[in-house]
Amino acid sequence: MLKFASSISVPAYISKQNLFGPTVLSHPSLAYFCGVNNSIHPEEKVSGNGSLEKSKTAILAIESSCDETSASVCVDGKILSNIIATQAVHEQYGGVVPELASRAHIQNIVPVIDAALSAANYQLSAIDAIAFTQAPGLIGSLLVGAQFAKSLSLALDKPLIAVHHMQAHVLANLIAEPRPAFPFLCLTVSGGHTQIVLAHSPLQLEIIGETIDDAAGEAFDKSAKMLGLPYPGGPLIDKYAKQGNAKAFKFAEPQIPGLNFSFSGLKTSVLYSLQKEVKNNPAFIEENLYDLCASVQYTIIHILMKKLKKATEQTGIKQVCIAGGVSANSGLRIALKEYGIKYNWQTFIPAFEYCTDNAAMIAITAYYKYLAGDFAGLSISPTARAEW
Repeated sequence: MLKFASSISVPAYISKQNLFGPTVLSHPSLAYFCGVNNSIHPEEKVSGNGSLEKSKTAILAIESSCDETSASVCVDGKILSNIIATQAVHEQYGGVVPELASRAHIQNIVPVIDAALSAANYQLSAIDAIAFTQAPGLIGSLLVGAQFAKSLSLALDKPLIAVHHMQAHVLANLIAEPRPAFPFLCLTVSGGHTQIVLAHSPLQLEIIGETIDDAAGEAFDKSAKMLGLPYPGGPLIDKYAKQGNAKAFKFAEPQIPGLNFSFSGLKTSVLYSLQKEVKNNPAFIEENLYDLCASVQYTIIHILMKKLKKATEQTGIKQVCIAGGVSANSGLRIALKEYGIKYNWQTFIPAFEYCTDNAAMIAITAYYKYLAGDFAGLSISPTARAEW
């Protein structure tokens, strides 16, 4: 069953789609894509009252890097819609299955774009550019979004904009007020990446620290698996940690020089600690679950915040943001606010819907690339890994 997360209403037919069931084409704008013309000139937009207006820059963005299919419409830097379809099929496997993710993207992409255009009250012919996630991510998932975006670009004769997924996470902080002023620091934390980014401008982003092995999000999920929690375990650790004692158990923290991170040692520490305790008491995890979750979460957040504090000291920058899927963690959000008060930082945290993978962050990044004339050719290909 598909799960949709959005702040706007989603057409009823979408929520009734089976995982690999038929796709419904009901929006006139998608009929245009399929070869049926409409009466709107490509340079004209449909306003909220149905009249035509010009001179606004409208971008349709597509995100498909992992297991969420998302589409967003951005007009002059303002997000008008952000539709996200998640895939529940992976829960039974304890992680994302790339082949299943790719197939679900194929099934989801048309109705998700349909819903994004409907919510924004825009027709496809009125869009000025097509943006998509080019890297990094699961290659099969990226291919679905990339090929669809290139097809739209070619069919509509509109510019194509390729967006780096991790750069987009950083710029999610520019979607809504209050926005950080440049330069700012951003701690970007997800299942696959952990970085400290120095943002000089929307298109000049510099990684000044990153993990040398595992990501913080993976540390959350792997620790949750050791505790017997179902996938995805990170949110469950966050939930149970609220009821536990964060100082009940002590786990190893890496001593990595500079601003880089390491989480492989923490995972090993959790594993060995649990093996030792369970050997003496088979019910140890069940009896101490809340305290274990709180202690794991506290350790991960302490590692992150210690490096972020060091980055502010080295750069002198007091504008500090977080981004990425793990930025939805309540403990991390609270910690950032507390550090902000203690060290006189100005802190910024994206709304929850802009923390996990979403097309709104792709759209806002594409908007700045559009203004800079940074377009991609149809020969561009998605890549699973990419340098900034």
